[in-house]
Amino acid sequence: MNLADMSKSELQDFYQEMRTAYEALQAKQLSLDLTRGKPSAEQLDFSNELGHLPGDTFIAADGTDCRNYGGLFGITDIRKVYAELLGVEIDEIIAGDSSSLNMMFDLISFAYLWGTQDSSRPWKDEPTIKWLCPVPGYDRHFTITEHFGFEMIPVPMTADGPDVAECARLVAEDPAIKGMWCVPIFGNPTGITFTREVCEALASMNAAAADFRIIWDNAYAVHTLTDTFPEVVNVLELAAQAGNPNRFWVMTSTSKITFAGSGVAFFASSKDNLNWYSNHASVRGIGPNKINQLAHAQFFGDAAGLKAHMAKHAASLAPKFAAVLRILDERLTAAGVASWTKPEGGYFISLDVLDGTASRVVELAKEAGIALTAAGSSFPLHKDPNNRNIRLAPSLPPVEEVKVAMDGVATCVLLAAAEQLLNQ
Repeated sequence: MNLADMSKSELQDFYQEMRTAYEALQAKQLSLDLTRGKPSAEQLDFSNELGHLPGDTFIAADGTDCRNYGGLFGITDIRKVYAELLGVEIDEIIAGDSSSLNMMFDLISFAYLWGTQDSSRPWKDEPTIKWLCPVPGYDRHFTITEHFGFEMIPVPMTADGPDVAECARLVAEDPAIKGMWCVPIFGNPTGITFTREVCEALASMNAAAADFRIIWDNAYAVHTLTDTFPEVVNVLELAAQAGNPNRFWVMTSTSKITFAGSGVAFFASSKDNLNWYSNHASVRGIGPNKINQLAHAQFFGDAAGLKAHMAKHAASLAPKFAAVLRILDERLTAAGVASWTKPEGGYFISLDVLDGTASRVVELAKEAGIALTAAGSSFPLHKDPNNRNIRLAPSLPPVEEVKVAMDGVATCVLLAAAEQLLNQ
């Protein structure tokens, strides 16, 4: 029965029932973790062969000796694989070291210190720098722009992507808005994939700042939970056609594909942007780990080989996501106190609980031995104005532990809701 339709006495009875269930949950003395989207040990095992590569061959297809210095843009072997996956030209993509997050930090650092090639002055000399942040979004993105002191402007997500009408209005009116965060495929934490129409709108909207940039973090471009892969829209082409060739800084990596912290990251953009980046990056370092890039190229073989590898991940992850969605439906749908996304890829499920109760749910779960990401983490400065969003990350634990954890989370959601409704 929907909790909002209960009489006060019925609600009190329900509260006592949930309180008893919660005390039983605490008695289990659980220690379960749904905080971060880490691959499980089973998933990491899929890439163990990488430890034996590149073997005795250290020469890349273009003749580069991967043991030596140089090659700022990375080797063509691995750039070719990811150029095909992203639908871009090979001379529009750079292969770096393991972390795309590091490359994003570098891009903003370079623009902050020296400005982009389209800037009239370094961003640090601007009176104010503002940044659009679709919410719920990726906490580590927001941490970067917070670190630089940018004013972060939340923009609501829809089922098709960010509210593009609101984005267009804001960037057209305010030259202080220098950029925007986006996770366009199987987004963090919603699992939403931007429609082609949204991509076209973002590529073509008028911006008051000539140096407006969209960081297009395609971290989950191939992280399907099914047997199909989403369309990867070539936003570089869309932006060039719209007269905004330098708008997108496109990022991706092998994170959650091979080994965390020892993979390969990629930056795709206009040739003008890549030249600007390399002017600064060539001072910061001589070149990336080409041995690791060659190992990955040999491991995948080609784009089709990478997708075949991702099918193993899908088989491991899909039962966990299915368990979460089934338990949420069975425990919470009738109560009418929560809603959640139903992603077909990525690493997260976005759970919205009764307004004002997210922090209480996280607190109750912690006291029952279930670690959840802090309420508000998917918003700039960790401030969810409605205190309702919780990011669920079911990838790391075994599926049986996921079931136990989610049943416990459902109990916490219902208990927190009953508490609030009674207090009202």
